[in-house]
Amino acid sequence: MTRLRFQTFEDPSHRAGAARIARLREVLREQGLDGFVVPRADEHQSEYVAAQSERLAWLTGFTGSAGTAVVLTDAAALFVDGRYTLQAPAQVDPGVITPVQIAETSVESWIAATLTSGAVLAYDPWLHTPDGVARLERAAAKAGATLRAVTANLIDAVWTDRPEAPAGAVTAHPAELAGESSEAKLARIRAALTKVSCAALVISDPHNLAWTFNLRGADVAHTPLALGYALVPVAGRAALYLTSDAVSPALRTALEPLAELGTRSDFPAALDALCTGGTRIRLDVGTAALALKVRIEAAGGIAETGPDPITAMKAVKNPAEIAGARAAHHRDGIAVTRFLAWLAGQGDTLTEIAAVEALEDFRAETGRLRDVSFPTISGSGANGAIVHYRVTRETDRRVAAGELFLVDSGAQYEDGTTDITRTVAIGSPSEEMRDRFTRVLKGHIGIARAVFPVGTTGGQIDAVARTALWQAGLDFDHGTGHGVGAFLSVHEGPQRIAKVGPVALEAGMILSNEPGYYRMGAYGIRIENLILVEPRTIPGGDRTMLGFETLTLAPFDRSLILPTLLDATETAWIDAYHAGVCEALSPHLDSETRRWLEAATQPLRQGA
Repeated sequence: MTRLRFQTFEDPSHRAGAARIARLREVLREQGLDGFVVPRADEHQSEYVAAQSERLAWLTGFTGSAGTAVVLTDAAALFVDGRYTLQAPAQVDPGVITPVQIAETSVESWIAATLTSGAVLAYDPWLHTPDGVARLERAAAKAGATLRAVTANLIDAVWTDRPEAPAGAVTAHPAELAGESSEAKLARIRAALTKVSCAALVISDPHNLAWTFNLRGADVAHTPLALGYALVPVAGRAALYLTSDAVSPALRTALEPLAELGTRSDFPAALDALCTGGTRIRLDVGTAALALKVRIEAAGGIAETGPDPITAMKAVKNPAEIAGARAAHHRDGIAVTRFLAWLAGQGDTLTEIAAVEALEDFRAETGRLRDVSFPTISGSGANGAIVHYRVTRETDRRVAAGELFLVDSGAQYEDGTTDITRTVAIGSPSEEMRDRFTRVLKGHIGIARAVFPVGTTGGQIDAVARTALWQAGLDFDHGTGHGVGAFLSVHEGPQRIAKVGPVALEAGMILSNEPGYYRMGAYGIRIENLILVEPRTIPGGDRTMLGFETLTLAPFDRSLILPTLLDATETAWIDAYHAGVCEALSPHLDSETRRWLEAATQPLRQGA
């Protein structure tokens, strides 16, 4: 086995939380402020951020990918969604900061109820969108308070050992994998800008920057991003302003005909120059900071907020990206199946960390692994009920007989990004575990088999994944599926399958299919494959229809399946899926693993 490369297990302890919040409150008093808003965000509103932007984690100890803290001089609250119901209270010091579920109390309603008349609540305009600030302003106004932008982030003033800005290598993404030249992409972007009467676009999302210019970086762990901005005028050359200057010669050569290449410090002046004379500049409504809008307007431009057209373009994968995704999932399926076979042979000495290390090693042995796509969720027993559990040396435990073991993991290969969850029984599962697992599996199959007309949104099919759980009075508090990038972020929009999923699904989009069930203090169940939206022909039909191709290749744990809960079509789907997994992977496995896979993929009618 090779050494662990991409993941660590250090404890992001909350033990320093009290002292850090006390220091922040000293700064508030010094500056005549009554509170400060601390979002889990960077200046690009990214879900995954560089170490220097982990302000929320540093202050509170909470390491989730979404959350907001509001620290007042006499109160502090951390707002999280249903994914972090268990994680947030475990990571923060409850005597210092109160975890709050946003489904019960929103940030805005708490501010309106808690601020006093005349109070001044501060925020960093680089970490909030214009719409986000407007919501905060309305909330503060209800309390008779005001909002104030600060010129320097208050956390940075007390975070004395804050990491330096990232400066990772920036390289060209091969043309045969990108499937479309940057020149062609820029032409499409300019056409989209012309349609909305904008003269230029500020690319504030590093994912969109990477896609547009066919580059990848190393500024953010597990996501191959180069941080920075780009300007794309309808007329004239584009320009990139990257945080890192470690740009490969090959990429410089590729960019030279298309764009100027500058540094991040060059960006403000370049933006000012573009804005003279009332130029209409498109800003992405979801990722552009309020500070950008303020700067554009101060320079004489008109900031037009709306969707960045690149986001929708990037979501629909071209034939080369689809071929890459299939190849990456085949490769990943071999590694995951080797891991599952290895897992089946472990005794009572297996720990959560040992499983993470082994799975990463199996992926590394493919020779193509560039990174994991996120820190592996390796949760046994009660830890599996923590939706985004991240094992540390302090929380690591042995995986005991009679427990469920949930492993949610993914890989970054140059030709594709993967994300897969398998839940396995250690020893003999209880009938309740089998019932819950099978209900989750029924929802998973329902999404995988779904056929729907063009124009259908993810929100319109989300209930398919939940019906079998609802019938037993159960549900799960996260979305059913998120978009996935092409050697980019494992979480990509705008598409999603969720109770609130307003974007229509289109052929070429890749999403996850991951219903689950979580019994607090006992176990967690999640079943996840990635799926590709594809055209579907219905004999005799008169509507253009879509369906899904399942990309992920790895067996489910048959010991957890209750065949009596399945109908004939569901049983047939499982058997066909398992037969396809065995056929695709067996030729690439050693004899011992091949025998294990053949047994693991036997038809259900031969016993579960």
